[in-house]
Amino acid sequence: MKNQIRLGSKARCKVTGFTGIVIARLEYINGCIQYGIKPPMDKRTGGMPEAQYVDSEQLEVLGPGISVELDRTGGPSSDAPKHEYRG
Repeated sequence: MKNQIRLGSKARCKVTGFTGIVIARLEYINGCIQYGIKPPMDKRTGGMPEAQYVDSEQLEVLGPGISVELDRTGGPSSDAPKHEYRG
């Protein structure tokens, strides 16, 4: 599949420079694919920043990032696209 990026990869938006770990893949009926990018925690405030969704064509993979072992799946995600992303 074109522009497939492995979840857990470290990626950067070529347009904005926004960098983080790829935590989600979103595919629309029109073929648009976006990836949820989760930036590092804000060390100054200790706040957990929200993931941002970026078109696949704007992303470049910087490295392997992280690997996560799954013991269960499903359930709501705090980084699911917000209502402004939904039609």
